[in-house]
Amino acid sequence: MKLLAFAASNSKKSINKQLVTYAASLVDGAEVEVLDLNDYELPLFSVDREAELGHPEPAQAFLSKIASSDALMISFAEHNGSYSAAYKNLFDWSSRIGQKVFQDKPVVLLSTSPGPRGGASVLAAATGSVPFFAGQVKASLSVPSFYENFDVERGMLRNEELKTKLIEAASLLQEGQLRELAPA
Repeated sequence: MKLLAFAASNSKKSINKQLVTYAASLVDGAEVEVLDLNDYELPLFSVDREAELGHPEPAQAFLSKIASSDALMISFAEHNGSYSAAYKNLFDWSSRIGQKVFQDKPVVLLSTSPGPRGGASVLAAATGSVPFFAGQVKASLSVPSFYENFDVERGMLRNEELKTKLIEAASLLQEGQLRELAPA
């Protein structure tokens, strides 16, 4: 299985990228590709720019990466309770090429932040909107208080309860395992 993973952030020190890289490594047998949104930088979307530029190559390349994958794992950075500007801009450009941005792929959605809510607001927004753009949400998990729960040096969760939940979420993307998590 080809798993495409990325953080919805353009921070070079993104804690969401650290989380999604670790989470993707938990999918047994997956060939993982971790994207960096900095490789898909675009001018700020507007209909005027779209009329001028059409469908820019970075947005087309992003959609091609999704098309060539079997499943997606995304970890959302929360900026003022919403998506990061970098992700939202890339998403806006991509959705203008085709509304089915996630191309009927199974998706695990994650979020984290240094605070106790762990990006819960942006994760709720993503969980609600991804299905409208042809993503099959298999699981979502917020990891609160990143620096207390994640061992940055070892690149893994140290909180056993969160680790168990993350392993369960990751297992939903394994071939033959595409099923919803049971409600808590």
